[in-house]
Amino acid sequence: MNQSCCSRRSFLKICPPAAFLGTSFLQSSPASPSLSMAGSESGFLTDLGVVAPAEHYDLAIRSGYRFIEETVGRFLVPDKPEETFRANLDRARQTSLPFPAVNMFLPAELKSVGPSVNEDAILKWADIAFRRMQTAGIGIMVFGSGGSRRIPDGFDKAKAQQQFIQLNRRLGPVAQRYKVTIVLEPLNYGETNLLNTVEEGLAMAQEVRHPNVKLLADIFHMLRNGESPEGIIKAGSWLKHVHVAEKEKRTAPGVQGDDFRPYFRALRKIKYPGRLTIEAFQWGNREKEFPAALQELQKQIRSVQEES
Repeated sequence: MNQSCCSRRSFLKICPPAAFLGTSFLQSSPASPSLSMAGSESGFLTDLGVVAPAEHYDLAIRSGYRFIEETVGRFLVPDKPEETFRANLDRARQTSLPFPAVNMFLPAELKSVGPSVNEDAILKWADIAFRRMQTAGIGIMVFGSGGSRRIPDGFDKAKAQQQFIQLNRRLGPVAQRYKVTIVLEPLNYGETNLLNTVEEGLAMAQEVRHPNVKLLADIFHMLRNGESPEGIIKAGSWLKHVHVAEKEKRTAPGVQGDDFRPYFRALRKIKYPGRLTIEAFQWGNREKEFPAALQELQKQIRSVQEES
């Protein structure tokens, strides 16, 4: 990390945003092309993308994906100077794909529940991240961040839930200011102990009661939890983004042969209009698995389409 800027650790002591923004590129540069402007064909789950770092952007394009999803720490870099973000943005704009979403909102050190919560630090982190999203035309912020929201041993769960709800009530207006939608991501029981199921996520988003705080369904986490597709049906219009990967090792579709069609049927039933992102953590030969995963999803989606 550049020693001239605040480190992530020092950021957690509330470095002022000015320390990162300086003479703001976000305010002074002319409007530039959005990374999420590419249109999608009408139809069921036609917009399929993949989480990928810069070194695999070109492979994603060659494989036929419609968009790329990035991570906050890798792409928006809220703890680094504006020049670092601008370099990432320039690289992304050289591709022919949109970047409509980012995930991994908060680092584990920036606690959103428990005795060490610092909402002001989180809001300053969010302000930088959301500003940079607006500059790039990125509209979806995935709020997973299992380490950040893990309830410490001995801490009251009901209090932690209220802390998380209150935090999102404060984040909502910041997101709205920058035309960002936060989607709460339920994570499986092995990754965190707060907000684990789609039904819990729906209840929490409804309690937050802000138009810029909605819900994500990750089919991988649902499979790990043993959740029925019924959770998707109950979520209905609250659902604004979807992730997928295989259950056992979080591999890409087609590696183990997982059947996602029950969840796709639920998405079809609610007329889900949004995107589907492959968020796999275990990749083998990406040159083979990137296109193969896309083809497997397309095959299963066609199968669901042909059922009626």
